Amino acid sequence: MEMADTPLSAVRDRIAGACRIARREQADVTLIAVSKTQPADAIERLLADGQRHFGENRVQEAQAKWPDLRARHPDVTLHLVGQLQSNKAEEAVRLFDCIHSLDRPSLVTALARAFDRAGRQLPCFVQVNIGEEPQKGGCAIADLPSLLAEARTAAIPLAGLMCVPPEGIEPAPFFAFLDKLARDNGLEGRSMGMSGDFETAIMLAATHVRVGTALFGARR
Repeated sequence: MEMADTPLSAVRDRIAGACRIARREQADVTLIAVSKTQPADAIERLLADGQRHFGENRVQEAQAKWPDLRARHPDVTLHLVGQLQSNKAEEAVRLFDCIHSLDRPSLVTALARAFDRAGRQLPCFVQVNIGEEPQKGGCAIADLPSLLAEARTAAIPLAGLMCVPPEGIEPAPFFAFLDKLARDNGLEGRSMGMSGDFETAIMLAATHVRVGTALFGARR
């Protein structure tokens, strides 16, 4: 069970505090521990404390770590939170339980095909390039309605929208905008907020927060 005064308990306390202020239920916010670049022993410490949702950025790295971990902890939910190449779709569908980075029509096609071949469907968040940054992944805001329509036509289970706001700028307006886009498009999930801003994201309706540094320390 979770021990007192661990990074995990501190993050959970911060989530609980943000939920109280926002008058939300803590159970409505899923904490995803982003374990990219972290070794298995660091992940095992969080597993021992009761954490069950984890996020990885790359299919190849997850393949190296998670089969053994999941053999010991079959109740883990694994989220792909990084960019997904279309040619890795089938591997991702076999390994992950949720995808947060659906961002283009070619990936809709690749995932639909992979779902059919694997005989399983994964909930997908559509990633929006909320800050319109050319160096970042994500669907352009103007292209969101058409991408959502393609995903629905392909029977992709849509969990909601995901974003990564620009660095060094107050994130609240970007979170509020993603919330509006989700409401306008009839989507329930909002995957937004990381170690430095997840409390702000919770105040603005985040349902999934992706926290790495606050749980594991500085990335290796």
